[in-house]
Amino acid sequence: MKQFIAFVIKETKHILRDKRTMLILFGMPVVMMLLFGFAISTDVKNVRTVVVTSEMSPRTQQVVERLAQSEYFIITQTVNTPQEAERLIRRQKADMALIFEKEQGVQFMVDGSDPNMAQQWTNYAQQTIAIANSHLSPLNSKLLYNPQMRSAYNFVPAIMGMLLMLICAMMTSISIVREKEKGTMEVLLVSPVRPLMVIVAKAVPYLVLAFGILITILLMARFVLGVPVAGSLFWILAVSTLYILLALSLGLLISNIAQTQLVALLMSAMVLLMPVVMLSGMIFPVESMPQALQWLAAIVPPRYYIEAMRKLMIMGVGIDAVAREVAVMAGMTVVLLAIALKKFNVRLE
Repeated sequence: MKQFIAFVIKETKHILRDKRTMLILFGMPVVMMLLFGFAISTDVKNVRTVVVTSEMSPRTQQVVERLAQSEYFIITQTVNTPQEAERLIRRQKADMALIFEKEQGVQFMVDGSDPNMAQQWTNYAQQTIAIANSHLSPLNSKLLYNPQMRSAYNFVPAIMGMLLMLICAMMTSISIVREKEKGTMEVLLVSPVRPLMVIVAKAVPYLVLAFGILITILLMARFVLGVPVAGSLFWILAVSTLYILLALSLGLLISNIAQTQLVALLMSAMVLLMPVVMLSGMIFPVESMPQALQWLAAIVPPRYYIEAMRKLMIMGVGIDAVAREVAVMAGMTVVLLAIALKKFNVRLE
């Protein structure tokens, strides 16, 4: 046991000596949380809106005032015809036009160059003026879990899934491959400690670092971005522990395949970065993807962790509601760990 602890301390000192690595490990979560929380946002704010009406009736005035009082829209001007509004949108002087017509009620003319934002603007406008405009179909909706419709509620679990996977898998694989490059792995393997214990000892510091990063993200989410942690903190940490073990298993598998640190880095980036961003549901809903990509997304581990964290953190559900996600991650961990250990060659041929 003393030798195992000595290996853990050795790896920890090696990590702490590398100031640049430590800066990346703890600087990346802070920077990404600030970027996704404040800069990269899908929140609807300050939508420049033109009102199209030939006369301002009491009903029209009520709708316009309700829209202007919201934090989402800015009424820039009033014009008489839809053609004038369209010219303003084409000149990038307006984002949306609200058209009042006696026969057709209220219509929206929206800049559709960004379809997702156009749809959001329309939905926000409909919900904002639904009560005031009796000609609209009933829209007495209630938004659960995220009444302000803030994008940070969506991004925080996604950032957790991406960072924990990248850091655990990438740093673990590079750490083991570095020993191969230096030729010190053979020395470690002929030591009295069993080869498996050597690998576990090298993974332990990254396990501890992952928990540090997880706690940092949770604290920033709660106190900087104002994202609630509605569910049980115990189950959030428990599911995160399983996910971290899954990431470490993947890093171990990559380290068995790669022979150099550069190859390990490229494999980690290729296998992890793009699939995490594109196929995990972090930005794009998996349900909206073509069927072939949905099948591919089914083997992306962060997808299940992100889904579980959104339910546990934002919705505040119990562990039974994420049983499917937990079962899939547990199965992936067992499979990846079994393959990695089978491929681990003590002789380093």
